[in-house]
Amino acid sequence: MSKRAVLLAGGKGSRLRPYTVVLPKPLMPVGEYPILEVIIRQLTRQGFDWVTLAVNHQAEIVRAFCGDGSRWGIRIDYSLEASPLSTIAPLRLIPDLPDNFVLMNGDVLTDLAIGSLYDQHVHQKRQFTIAASERTNVVDYGVLHASDNRLTGFEEKPKLQYLVSMGVYVVNRSVLNFVPPGQKFGFDDLMLDMLRRNEPVHVERYSGYWLDIGRVDDYMRAVDEFEQRRHQLLPDEK
Repeated sequence: MSKRAVLLAGGKGSRLRPYTVVLPKPLMPVGEYPILEVIIRQLTRQGFDWVTLAVNHQAEIVRAFCGDGSRWGIRIDYSLEASPLSTIAPLRLIPDLPDNFVLMNGDVLTDLAIGSLYDQHVHQKRQFTIAASERTNVVDYGVLHASDNRLTGFEEKPKLQYLVSMGVYVVNRSVLNFVPPGQKFGFDDLMLDMLRRNEPVHVERYSGYWLDIGRVDDYMRAVDEFEQRRHQLLPDEK
């Protein structure tokens, strides 16, 4: 069965400046590969045969690097936004999307089995699947609880746990009916709209390796960790 993925590769990478002044964020290198190439190699290995890159900022650089995908044995084409449309609205510009497809950010470093996530989504006839990861934030202060200027509780550097989106989704094309044409519409807008409509959204928890390299500290961590994890991330690499 043919598998299609849409990679969001049009962001300006503002949080990664000054690195992204010259290169678009998806082409920032981890090891000898741009992060976008790591993702494309992973998708090829996991049975995907067609990738559409949704591009805007520095689109010509992304296109010059990726070409038609033949060097990776995968078909690559492009959807160009005339203006930034956030994460979900660009899908309205792609006329030939299949019934189900993967949607993911072009700056995600993970060993998630994306092909298996896709297969589960299709088999269970889901509308929208979110890959999610547990994250823990430590508050670097002693947290006071007070009422009427009287201390009622105290926590020393409490840990807060969150379940967060990994920026990897599997989408049924019917979801596009919720997306208004010609305007910015992001993942947050879609989730709030689907909740209001009581539409089912499946959350698939993943405890493996995941980094979103949208921030400088996460990008530097990805660079530091890539070599020790390269066979985990790219197991077929020679």
